[in-house]
Amino acid sequence: MTVAVETGLWQLDATASTVGIRHKTMWGLVTVKGGFGALGGTGEVRPDGSAVGTLTIDVASLDTGSAKRDTHLRSADFFDTDHHPEITFAARSAELRDSDQVHVVGRLTVRGISRPLSLTARLTEGDAPGLTLDTEFSVDRDQFGLGSNQLGMIRGRTTVTAALRFVRATG
Repeated sequence: MTVAVETGLWQLDATASTVGIRHKTMWGLVTVKGGFGALGGTGEVRPDGSAVGTLTIDVASLDTGSAKRDTHLRSADFFDTDHHPEITFAARSAELRDSDQVHVVGRLTVRGISRPLSLTARLTEGDAPGLTLDTEFSVDRDQFGLGSNQLGMIRGRTTVTAALRFVRATG
């Protein structure tokens, strides 16, 4: 599929977008899954075809299906939402390659700690009214100060999945 994406400003359609996480816990025996319910973002496709943008996630909107666990994840042990209410990803460059593969280079900020992050997304839909990017990548929690690890139960990397729908910005 070769897609020509229109230049200009794009807005994240939060109702048609998802960001989820998966992490093995209990010494790798249990996989905890969750999703963030409140997202925002913008992007700009430049005349040369490259793109930049920002995705913002409201950390307090994380839902793992367990209110007790979600409260703990919002605490200072993990995301510390009182001091760091948002996770942001600032895409410094995004280039369409191989017809539907988008190479993205940017910075991920969690708990006020920013780290470089490169990933590949797939352009699954691209037309005049909108475009959709799907990606899956993993992050090391320890790099962002998310090191709470009682009895060694939580180790390894967290997998992040995202399906992001962008529509033409109006006004």
